[in-house]
Amino acid sequence: MELLAAIDLRGGQAVRLLQGRYEDETTYGDPVALAQSFIDQGASWLHLVDLDAARDGGQANRPIIKEIAAMSHLPVETGGGVRSVADVAQLVDAGVQRVIVGTAALMDPDEFTAMVAAFPEHVAVGLDYRIKGAMREVAVRGWLEGAGRDLLDALRQVEQAGATAVITTAIDRDGTLQGPDLDGLRAAMDLAAIPVIASGGVGSLDDLTALREAGCPGVVVGKALVEGAFSVGDAVARCR
Repeated sequence: MELLAAIDLRGGQAVRLLQGRYEDETTYGDPVALAQSFIDQGASWLHLVDLDAARDGGQANRPIIKEIAAMSHLPVETGGGVRSVADVAQLVDAGVQRVIVGTAALMDPDEFTAMVAAFPEHVAVGLDYRIKGAMREVAVRGWLEGAGRDLLDALRQVEQAGATAVITTAIDRDGTLQGPDLDGLRAAMDLAAIPVIASGGVGSLDDLTALREAGCPGVVVGKALVEGAFSVGDAVARCR
């Protein structure tokens, strides 16, 4: 299982939101320095999310993403505000290995199909969801709106459209350090033939063990690393 060290970007800073709430934000300083720290400590991937772009489409953080992609010898994936083939092209040209498409994958399927056709090895999908009773409802537009679609239904759509991987984020768990949504992850992995990467809620090394034993190929970890719940090195060791 690969460790994807996460950096969320807002206003040029590295931040973490609690359960996707923009008003409940903690700032962690220079994202480039944080990325270098994760690189030095041995992370497998860097996972960058542009929260500003996800919410309003702005590109003020795009130069930071390009700088991190250029300096990193690790593969980099990034998402947030990717709405066109041109967006994907710009990021791939900057050295991003995997471009994560969220809202557009569900709300603009023709454009998403064009992205996959143009960059078949580089386009993944982010499916972020909230648990509502028996439903795991996918959220769009920077987690601000519910799409009225169940996680598994959305997963079928984007897999058929050619996504290379799916990153599933349990919004209710994100930033809480209370553990991942293992039930949702298992259901997604049982359905999909493409890799399903877990995100949201990891707070301990035991959480990583549980994900590894469930057969998860990769896990995004953010707050637990910046808060010092465990080190990158210990996390990488536990993922193996």
